[in-house]
Amino acid sequence: MNITRSEPAQLLVIVFVAVLISGLAPYDRIIWLLEVAPVLIAIPILFATYGRCPLTPLAYRLLLCHALILIIGAHYTYARVPPGLWLQEALELSRNHYDRLGHLAQGFVPAIVAREVLIRWSPLKPGKWLFFLVLTVCLAISASYEMIEWWVALLGDDSAAAFLGTQGDIWDTQWDMFLALIGAFSAQLVLARLHDRQLRAMAIPGPL
Repeated sequence: MNITRSEPAQLLVIVFVAVLISGLAPYDRIIWLLEVAPVLIAIPILFATYGRCPLTPLAYRLLLCHALILIIGAHYTYARVPPGLWLQEALELSRNHYDRLGHLAQGFVPAIVAREVLIRWSPLKPGKWLFFLVLTVCLAISASYEMIEWWVALLGDDSAAAFLGTQGDIWDTQWDMFLALIGAFSAQLVLARLHDRQLRAMAIPGPL
């Protein structure tokens, strides 16, 4: 699971290609821009910090997966992503659940990044307090995103309503935050040991 010197560049190329393809005739240009904005914001930050404080291979690869989820949703809008529509038809669901995957990832991926930041740049050690604080960080990120969706919907038109993506579900916001919490909880349970091994392999000073 060690990262090669060229892998970050390869991951970056994958993201750029995906963004370009996604931007070709998207369903709604405004929605596309709003949905890919987190990816476009994250890229320069990751690029600027790579030389001084690179993340673990696990974190970079999870960030790639999350970016692709956002980019696909941006092209179609979350309510129209084809695999979600197929599942909706096959299981006779009331809505396209692709956005549920996005919000699960919104907890799963930031959990590992937040865990890494807290281990490397705070006095926290792996344990109950770290686990709890990572959950709270991920919930805060999810709540912030829901507030951004709300503000955009208040200021916008039909495109803003599509960005909000409730699909008629009055509990959509609560579901989104709950899934982010489940994602953050699951990531720490499943990936903590692998993450710790990668931190040690990078010879990063700290409590490990």
